[in-house]
Amino acid sequence: MNHIHIKSFGFATGITVALLYLGCALVMNFTSPETTRTFFNGLFHGIDIGTIMRMKITLKETIAGLIQTFVIAWLIGASVAAIYNILISRRNLNVK
Repeated sequence: MNHIHIKSFGFATGITVALLYLGCALVMNFTSPETTRTFFNGLFHGIDIGTIMRMKITLKETIAGLIQTFVIAWLIGASVAAIYNILISRRNLNVK
């Protein structure tokens, strides 16, 4: 079995989650507060986010959130790849 390239998998995970973050930002930017609330309540299985939702997010906050989200997702993806590689290496050693 092949190993996963850790940096590439981390980057792919980071980009994917960053795109999701941008999608959320676009929903908040281009819909009404009520539509945004309904949309996100559906994503969170009925948890009412209306009391914690803040619609006026600055561009600086959005960019900082995007970078933070990318970094966290990159770390998660790289960790998954590294753990997978360790486990698959041990499995291959036990099979031989």
